Amino acid sequence: MTLRQTFKTAVAGLRTNKSRSALTILGIVIGITAIILVMSLGQGAQNLILGQIQGIGAKTIAIVPGRQPKGISDIASTLTDSIKQKDVDALKKKGNVPHATDIMPIVFSSQTATFENQSYQPTIFGVTPLFASIYNITPQEGNIFTDDDVASYANVVVIGSKVKDQLFGNGEEALGAKIKIKGQSLRIVGVLGKQGQSTFVNFDTAAIIPYTTVQTYILGIKYFNRIVVQADSEANVNATVEDIRLTLRNSHNITDPTKDDFFVETQAQAIAQVSTITNVLTLFLAAVAAISLLVGGVGIMNIMLVSVTERTREIGLRKALGATSNNVLSQFLFEAVILTASGGVVGITLGALFSFLASLVLSRMLSTNWSFTFPVMGALLGLGVSAFIGLVFGLYPARQAAKKSPIEALRYE
Repeated sequence: MTLRQTFKTAVAGLRTNKSRSALTILGIVIGITAIILVMSLGQGAQNLILGQIQGIGAKTIAIVPGRQPKGISDIASTLTDSIKQKDVDALKKKGNVPHATDIMPIVFSSQTATFENQSYQPTIFGVTPLFASIYNITPQEGNIFTDDDVASYANVVVIGSKVKDQLFGNGEEALGAKIKIKGQSLRIVGVLGKQGQSTFVNFDTAAIIPYTTVQTYILGIKYFNRIVVQADSEANVNATVEDIRLTLRNSHNITDPTKDDFFVETQAQAIAQVSTITNVLTLFLAAVAAISLLVGGVGIMNIMLVSVTERTREIGLRKALGATSNNVLSQFLFEAVILTASGGVVGITLGALFSFLASLVLSRMLSTNWSFTFPVMGALLGLGVSAFIGLVFGLYPARQAAKKSPIEALRYE
């Protein structure tokens, strides 16, 4: 028999019991669907985060207090008070960091804001007006506070859209009103339009205040949680990073670089770290989902063994009419591969559909531009793996069918 004839015979064999064939591939369908869904959402999350990081600009450099974390358990090491005003003053000296054009200290916290009998807990960001250009933000109402406001410790605030909705509702005017945060009365000079999540910051739930005001009147601290530095060009980013390190080591009297109580991150480093983390998590979740493929393979082998037993007389008849053991082996192998490959196609289709729907839901729920990404390599890999599973798990039942004696098979009742 030719391969084409064997293929037609295998298809005919599967069509005789369509319900059983459909149930047989269920495990494969679920496994491939899960893999496509995980890989698609993982790629979508990575694209979203990387897009937000790139939106800040390649010339932006972040200085973080504490030792650079090597893992999740080290995150607490960044919550220190090692970065202070003397460091900002040292960085602003042109001789220390000649390629730095702008420097913005940042302090952040979460405090309760009140207006009359309404209250809400926004994220407090103490910054300078530079944040508006870094994050490409323009108030829908009013304006951003000024450098003079920062220098004079002004009691002014720019609020996000959700903060406005929670404190003022839809009808009351927020611009010019005063809200209280930790007993401090702050006049609203700007209201942001709906921004959504942006680079780990949700400006919709933010209260943006001069950092001097936050440090002195709200948090009562003398250190910073971050410092953002802008280089004059992308070509000078690496040189600026080295200048920052040398300046801060001198400021902190550190002679051994391994004992730095701060670390510096560029956007390129942040992108590389995020890519690595998301890729590892995606592969891990895909590997967990792939376990169902093994379960599906075992199920296919069991069903194929049952099918071989039920079709014993058919096998005997085919052999009596001249079919060889290889013909029978090929037929049952084809049946197993066709089943799993079909399951792979159905799983890829369902995975793509569910991923598309999930991306729409996430875009609405998170107010972000979560893009749908179809993992082409994941689909090809899933199809190949499903066919391979059919080949591996179908081999034993196929050999059992090929070894049957035609005389004994014809006698089987």
